[in-house]
Amino acid sequence: MNNSLSAGSGINRRQLLKFGLLGSLVLAATGGVAGLYHGFTRITPASGFIHLRDSDLPMLRRLVPVLLEGALPADNPTAAVEATLRGLDNSLHHLSPSMRKQSLQLFDLLSLRATRGPTTGIWGSWEEASTADIQQFLQRWENSRLALLRQGHGALSKAVLLVWYSLPESWAQCGYPGPPRF
Repeated sequence: MNNSLSAGSGINRRQLLKFGLLGSLVLAATGGVAGLYHGFTRITPASGFIHLRDSDLPMLRRLVPVLLEGALPADNPTAAVEATLRGLDNSLHHLSPSMRKQSLQLFDLLSLRATRGPTTGIWGSWEEASTADIQQFLQRWENSRLALLRQGHGALSKAVLLVWYSLPESWAQCGYPGPPRF
């Protein structure tokens, strides 16, 4: 009996089951660690935010500029990142409760030290991570064999891009004159 899933796929059934089991273990561990962490701490939004928490902000402040590399204005990229974070927070507010919960769980996975290292390869704090380290993590997730990591990459990058390009601050960078005025 041939154990190969398809010709040229490079993966057999046993490897697929191992990857699936590994993904399930990572998710279970993440959920358990996040549950314990949130059980012992009071989770409140960061000052000035509706949903984003203090634990999310260092990670997002490092990821947003990497995801928007080349699109941020050179004169004030920090203000553009902060505007993107506010827009992301507002977007979270308009999601269904289950989608919001999943988004915040993704942020937990990336923010908690116990899960960040094994899943991203960034073992230190986000503030200490180099741009190259973050690019490598994003590329690894984008091209992962685990669908869950590819979905996490897609959710994160699409959310940031959607928010950024909806902001008037981004329009000049891409030559968009803005919506028609009637």
